[in-house]
Amino acid sequence: MWVHRVYDRNIGPFPSKNRSSCSCKGYALNAQNVPVDELEDLQRRRSEEYRQYQLRSKNIPSLILAQPNSPLQYPIQGFVVAPLAKSVIPGLALHAQKRRLYKVSLSVKKGVLSVEDVLDGDQVEGQGQSNLTISSSSRTHLNDLLSRVTYTSTIYHVKTKDLVNFSFEDYEAIFPVVIKRSSVPVLYDPGTGKTTRLVTITTKTFLRYDELNVLINSIRQFYPKIKIIIADDSLEPQNVTGFNLEHYIMPPAQGWFAGRNLAISQVTTKYILWVDDDYIFNNNTRIESFVEIMEKVPELDVVGGAVGRNQFFFRLQYEEGDEEEGGCLRRLHGRRIQSVPGFDGCFFVDGVVNYFLARTDSVRRVGFDPFLKRVAHTEFFLDGLGDLLIATCKGLSVGHQKKRKQSKYRRFRFPGRTDGRNKLAHHYFKNYLKCIKY
Repeated sequence: MWVHRVYDRNIGPFPSKNRSSCSCKGYALNAQNVPVDELEDLQRRRSEEYRQYQLRSKNIPSLILAQPNSPLQYPIQGFVVAPLAKSVIPGLALHAQKRRLYKVSLSVKKGVLSVEDVLDGDQVEGQGQSNLTISSSSRTHLNDLLSRVTYTSTIYHVKTKDLVNFSFEDYEAIFPVVIKRSSVPVLYDPGTGKTTRLVTITTKTFLRYDELNVLINSIRQFYPKIKIIIADDSLEPQNVTGFNLEHYIMPPAQGWFAGRNLAISQVTTKYILWVDDDYIFNNNTRIESFVEIMEKVPELDVVGGAVGRNQFFFRLQYEEGDEEEGGCLRRLHGRRIQSVPGFDGCFFVDGVVNYFLARTDSVRRVGFDPFLKRVAHTEFFLDGLGDLLIATCKGLSVGHQKKRKQSKYRRFRFPGRTDGRNKLAHHYFKNYLKCIKY
């Protein structure tokens, strides 16, 4: 017996966003592959993993509303400190009318506050604590003390935040402190700037050596020296050799995304150009044009072209949905987001065809899910949604070889119903989805 839906209302607490349920006309991902005696435990694990994901992903700034006409001056954003290190809070000041006594208070949750170089007679309470009060009959003196207020985080984390409450009489302000370890840059030496020093061509092959050799020969016709990396999980591997070519043999039939991970892991250049093993380079295959776009728009992570006349691209429409049910995802074919400034024929999208130039470190950051062995494409862009900046551009194309009869290949390439159900069940848990429409 198979059950389609069950909810466990005893799991949490979730960081609530008051979200409502979503729906889409597509595949319902509701644990339909799970036996009754396993479903409750799976639902519990899924909810707990999602709760932990939310806690790890709480980098979105909190909503903070500023009071009108406040006499308090403070940093709105941009105050970044190293963990456990003391830093002066910039810009603190009070701009109030004359009073007999000026008194301000500050409080934090993940650190302590102090005033540097306090002298006898300075009215400062709470030095080195999470609550600090400063008083003075002189506004000038008070602002001098405020200019020396420091914050020190007391909880170690590589990337988190704290909120400072800053108050005077009935006025209150709240501003964020970003607590972050500095990151070490990871750079790629472009050398002389030639395409061959910037780009590695990567592909994954399975049982299609005739097509692969056609691809390699066409690459060498236009780019004799560029590096080529091949991941191969064929049942009976054949030897593939050539100048500046690396051929990596995998265990048989490990799958499409596992091979992509292997190929990408061996790249040492700034960019990778992904191609399928049955493509063919032609006069319209201009890697230099890809590189020019990426170099001029450093924020871009992926630029896609066209295979023949097929400039396949799409948008992903995602709703988080209810915390217990999960979200809804729709793939909208041929939908653009916006033009890329300065580049006619280039548009921001969420996914492109299997012919794209990408920053090596960006692709590694997202990775390819090795669970997906046979049919997978959108899933990479789904996992990179909100992280990868992607564009598709006209005039960047590669050819596609004529299809050969490959009965053994087709048996592996096109999965049965069981593979399809397993894939949907995988989305249900991994991506916390309620439904998906391709």
